[in-house]
Parts: sequence; C-alpha cells; structure tokens
Amino acid sequence: MNTMKDDARKIILNAIQASLPDEAVKKAICGKDFAFEGKVIVISIGKAAWNMAKAAAENIPHSIDCGIVLTKYGHSQGEIPGFTILEAGHPLPDENTISGTKKIINAVSDLSEKDTVFFLVSGGGSALFESPAGDLTLADFLDITDQMLKCGADIIEMNTIRKHLSAVKGGRFAELCAPAKVYCIALSDILGDRPDSIASGPACADASTSKEAFAVVKKYGLRITEEMKTQLAKETPKSLSNVTMEITGSVTQLCEDAAKAAKSLGYTPMVLTNMLDCEAKEAGKFLASIAKTIQKDGLPLKPPCAIICGGETIVHITGKGKGGRNQELALSAAESISGMEGVVVAAAGSDGTDGPTDAAGSIVDGNTKTILAEKEISIPAVLAENNSNYALAEADALIITGPTGTNVNDLYLLLCK
Repeated sequence: MNTMKDDARKIILNAIQASLPDEAVKKAICGKDFAFEGKVIVISIGKAAWNMAKAAAENIPHSIDCGIVLTKYGHSQGEIPGFTILEAGHPLPDENTISGTKKIINAVSDLSEKDTVFFLVSGGGSALFESPAGDLTLADFLDITDQMLKCGADIIEMNTIRKHLSAVKGGRFAELCAPAKVYCIALSDILGDRPDSIASGPACADASTSKEAFAVVKKYGLRITEEMKTQLAKETPKSLSNVTMEITGSVTQLCEDAAKAAKSLGYTPMVLTNMLDCEAKEAGKFLASIAKTIQKDGLPLKPPCAIICGGETIVHITGKGKGGRNQELALSAAESISGMEGVVVAAAGSDGTDGPTDAAGSIVDGNTKTILAEKEISIPAVLAENNSNYALAEADALIITGPTGTNVNDLYLLLCK
C-alpha cells in the first residue's frame, strides 16, 4: 500500500518527467522555416544542455557544421554526433567554465549574415557560460558570486551584476554572433520568465542598467574592485536585431503537471503560487501553517488535498554544513508539523540537484522530528549550521533522482489527508 510519502515522490517525479526538454525543443524547431543559407551552429549551455542539444541534433532539418555542449559536471550522458561535450563548475564557475566559453566564442567568430546559430539555454547557464569582461579574472567572479550567494541576493539581482561584469551575458553573446541569425530556445528557471534573466540573457537585449547593478552592490555591501566598478559602469546592449527567442518550458508548467499527478492519486490540487521566492526556512514554516489551517478549518481545501507551489527560495548561510534550499525548506517544515498525522511536505529541484549535494530535495512528515530527536539531532541547531543534508539523510528523507536533464525551478508540495 502506498504511503503519503510515496504519493509525494510520484507527484514530484511525474512533474519533472513532464518538464523534460526533448519535446519542448522539438516543438520549437519542427515545422518552422529557418531559411538556411550558410553554416548551422548549435551552442547549448546550462544544466539541461545535453538533452536540449540531443533533441536539436535530431530535429534540425539541416546538417550541423559545429555543435558545443557546456553543462554541469555529471550532467552529460554520452556522445552526440558532431558535438563537443564540455563540463564545468556550478554554482561557481571554474577554469573549465572559462575555457569552454572561449571555445564557444571561437565557434561563432567570423560568421556571416547567411549563417545560423541555434542557442539552447537552460538554468545554470549563468555560472557555466562565462568570460570575464575587460581585465577581470575568474578569481574576481568567484569572489563576487560567493558574496552574492552568502548574502541572500535573489537571482535577478545576481544576474544584474553578472551581466555587467561579463563579455557574453546581457546580450553580448548575440553581438559576438552578429551578423549571423540567432535562434534562442530557452527553458526558464526565472520566476516570471523574464527573458533577459534566463542564464543572464546572453542573447537577449538587457533591461537591467548600470544604475541597478550599483544599487545591488550598495544594498548588500558587496566588496568590489576598481576594475569591477569600471565594468559595472558599461551598459549592456539594449536592442538586438539578429535574435529570435522562444521560451519552451517553465515552473508554471511544472506546477500544472504536479497538479495533474496529484489529482490522479486522489488529491484535490491547488497551485498556490509559482513565484515563491522567500527564505527557505520561512517557506517551510509557511507550508506547515497551511497544513494546520487545513486540518483545523478545511481551508483553503478540505482533505485529501495537495497544495502546490513553485519558485526558488534563498538561504542565508550562517554555518559550515552541507545542504541546499529545498532541504532547508523541508527540514524547517518538519519542525513545525511535528506530531501531525496525515501531513507530508516535500521540496525538490527539477534539475535533480540541491546545493552542493547529490539530493534533489526531501520529503518529511509529522514523524521526522521524532526520528531525529531519537538520534539526538536538533533541527534548529542543524539549520543554524546549514547542515540539512546530514540530518535528512539520518531520517531517510532525501529525494535522490540524479541529474534529470531539465531545470525549471523548484517544486514544493504539501499533502494532507
């Protein structure tokens, strides 16, 4: 007999399966007239880069002259004929990021107006696709990215800084491809699907300004060098004439597919929001408070029901432990739903990874805190040390999927019976 935890796992896995990029890329390519005249080049970046490239290779109605995949370590799945497969660091760029990006820049250099670049973009592209502007170095990028991760800057703020410090972000990659035509096909991991923020918009005219970048620096007290100040002051392209962009998948679809899966298992579903972007621990408490209201008053739904949210929470790092935002959310919820029967909370990254761990997230219930207490593990102490992965492993509460091949934000689920 299936438990509620089994149901939660099925809902999450089914939703992720439905958001895989293969069909989305096929839909974006098939039946369209690209009027090929010259070279066809395919560049694919991000956590879903391999899957998107494979789908493109199988569906582009023309031979591919050059193909390059640049993805996260462990996210490629073998050879693709005609493609060079590269892997690099995430969430922090590394030397392979810089060298891989250089190979991509070389591949699109000296193109003509007859040539076509298919640019496939997915979440994680901001860290994986990078070439420091001016005299900036990888060390500069590591420093500023680390500062932003630790201070809790949201993805829009982080990308505003990244775009102005980069030679390929904020529309600058499309300029490097010009005068060739660029067809950008994107999986969105950005709340609200803002095109210029997906992977920091390498092929999208940039709506962010130098003024906004300096405002982020001031807001969080970021430490920047004189060269960073120089580059932040240089505006990114505000218009591009050689780009056509199509967004093929997003967290909105992820939530809708989760709702369908929940309904098939006998739960009345409600998508509460697809733009959750608060502190992870607070989001866990929030879901727990909804569970209490459902059990007490039958609001906003009577059990059995599924409350579904999508988005991307943040974590303020105060300790030296190992974890991720989805694990922190679930562990925080476990503290608040302790002792409650018929309640399960789950949180998972659609890409199959959560922070620097091999877990996608976690599933907890009213008994999770008790299990940890018997092992003398305090949830508040673990959260203070940002060590959620250790605690949830001890409670056998982790979701392990491996790399999924997609990346359209995170899914949060509350089941009540």
